[in-house]
Amino acid sequence: MAEEVKKDVKPEKKPIDPNSSKYKLGKIIQDHYREVAEAKERGEKIGWCASNFPQEIFQTLGVKVCYPENQAAAIAARGAGEKMCDIAESDGYSNDICAYARISLAYMKIKDAPEQNMPQPDFLLCCNNICNCMIKWYESISKELNIPLILIDIPFNPDYEVSDAQLAYVKGQFLDAIKQLEEITGKKWDDKKFEEIMAISNRTSRAWLEATSYTKYHPSPLNGFDLLNHMAVAVCARGTVEAAEAFETLVEEYKENVKTGNSTFRGEEKHRIMFEGIACWPHLRVTATGLKSRGMNMVATIYADAFGLLYDNFDELIKCYCNVPNAVSLEKARDNRIKIIEKTDPKGLLVHTNRSCKLWSSFMYEMSRQIGEATDIPVVSFDGDQADPRNFSEAQYDTRVQGLFEIMEENKREAVQ
Repeated sequence: MAEEVKKDVKPEKKPIDPNSSKYKLGKIIQDHYREVAEAKERGEKIGWCASNFPQEIFQTLGVKVCYPENQAAAIAARGAGEKMCDIAESDGYSNDICAYARISLAYMKIKDAPEQNMPQPDFLLCCNNICNCMIKWYESISKELNIPLILIDIPFNPDYEVSDAQLAYVKGQFLDAIKQLEEITGKKWDDKKFEEIMAISNRTSRAWLEATSYTKYHPSPLNGFDLLNHMAVAVCARGTVEAAEAFETLVEEYKENVKTGNSTFRGEEKHRIMFEGIACWPHLRVTATGLKSRGMNMVATIYADAFGLLYDNFDELIKCYCNVPNAVSLEKARDNRIKIIEKTDPKGLLVHTNRSCKLWSSFMYEMSRQIGEATDIPVVSFDGDQADPRNFSEAQYDTRVQGLFEIMEENKREAVQ
């Protein structure tokens, strides 16, 4: 009998080292969703929370929340963004509003998405330092589910610093939010617990910001797209010891890569760029490959650093939440990016003109022009979306990245002449 031809068998994946940052960070995300679901099953009140709502408040109270923005990004990255957007649009929500909002509103209705499930909320925590779309999004959920909404209004600041008046205005709302959460959940605020959470959050933020700073090395010991993936932990678990330890492990790995000359960026780092904006989660592989195939590594982004908050007291904490990227003046936002460029030395700026994020994208035209002039680096933009795959053209993206690559190649040749 003729010998049976063996089919190609894919090698088994090596188990992830439980001491690695990859394992620890992945476990934190899994535990995050599991713990919220278990709290819901126990009969505890759980919430949905905006990403830039002060996590120190509910961490101190021991209240469990999950993040619709994180969920929407995960659903979009796993291929269900368009399906969820269609559901929201069939209910009358315009496709001009944020795709995160549309996915969240659809999930509120169907209550099941195998790409990333999470329990339905008993209350909502919203902060409009991201954008005012957040207010209407969360108001819609509050109305449809008939649940309380706690809103902290952090006005856009046209000045460079946070004024005493703004600090007092927002501080009053922070204190009122604590009282409202106590009433809703039956849990009580503890000043000592707050001090502990504040210390842990600072520890986590220091480690996260140190990890992001390692792109300053030539070549970078990491692929900048790693930061976009790890950022979810900085959002949902900043006040936990596990997150602090995971980011400290990440720092040690990057430190070792610098010593050994290794990097999570596979291939030669020919060019270094800054990436402006939220990732195109439905097309993450395409956008990353378009850069990697040309030896272009993302070494700078404002987005990752936005979730590293450092403060010594309650007032400084409030100022941090008043200074997140979308809540500050164009001049301050520009200067923050220029500082990152000066530290990390990118030679080009790739701007994601994000259809979902109107606020961010609208002021980027002028801001990117000023950044390009101040740093003398070329600026190229492409059209896309953070969660709706229909608003992205792979051909356009490839053309724009190729154009940036050619400009950077020419600049590099001129620099060595």
